[in-house]
Amino acid sequence: MRLDGKVCLVTGAARGIGREIAELFAASGANAVLACDLKTDTLEDLPPNMSGEKLDVTDAEAVRAFVEKARVKHGRIDVLVNNAGIVRDALIQKMTDEDWDAVLAVNLKGAFLLTRAVAPLMMEAGAGSIVSITSVVGIDGNVGQTNYAATKAGIIGMTRSWAKEFARKGAKVRANAIAPGFINTAMVHAVPQAVIDSVVAKVPLGRLGQPRDVANAVLFLASDASAYITGQVLRVDGGLVL
Repeated sequence: MRLDGKVCLVTGAARGIGREIAELFAASGANAVLACDLKTDTLEDLPPNMSGEKLDVTDAEAVRAFVEKARVKHGRIDVLVNNAGIVRDALIQKMTDEDWDAVLAVNLKGAFLLTRAVAPLMMEAGAGSIVSITSVVGIDGNVGQTNYAATKAGIIGMTRSWAKEFARKGAKVRANAIAPGFINTAMVHAVPQAVIDSVVAKVPLGRLGQPRDVANAVLFLASDASAYITGQVLRVDGGLVL
């Protein structure tokens, strides 16, 4: 699977899954990988076709200006990966308005704003791939994650709507989502080890996922190898729920 000559934009790319996706894209022949994050201090010593870009995905004007700047510089955006996300977990009776609003702003509104800005460029060009990172929690729910589950379920609904909307006039613009299970990232490291052990015990493949497991799936959906796939949600969870 290759991305030769393509211009790719990845949000939440400073670390974890997003960083793995951006680096894999760069290694897979992309002409340019715009690795975006609110904090870019870790985005140093990058390959020549990958650049660290500061972007607040919740700021509509900043998103619009960034995408326009990318269009002027690169002429197009072929691949968009909506990966930026945060958690603010609590049982619903303890969940504050601030925690609800923060998670919805980054996880859901951020994906909406980026896609709203990028999709018209793809439709004008006649092709493109949008891959959004949802979660098994958005499909199955989880205790203490009402806000997170709502955003990830929303990503699925938006993805399926985009698959219909962006191709309705003949443009080959695809929209798909990846639903990771428990992946070995800093976010999971914050979970008590006893909880992680109990989850791994339920996974048929017997381990946590690695960021590269998710990145490989994203690369497939971003590349022309998946040219006849749109509107789908691919679970990358080791068989956690069968």
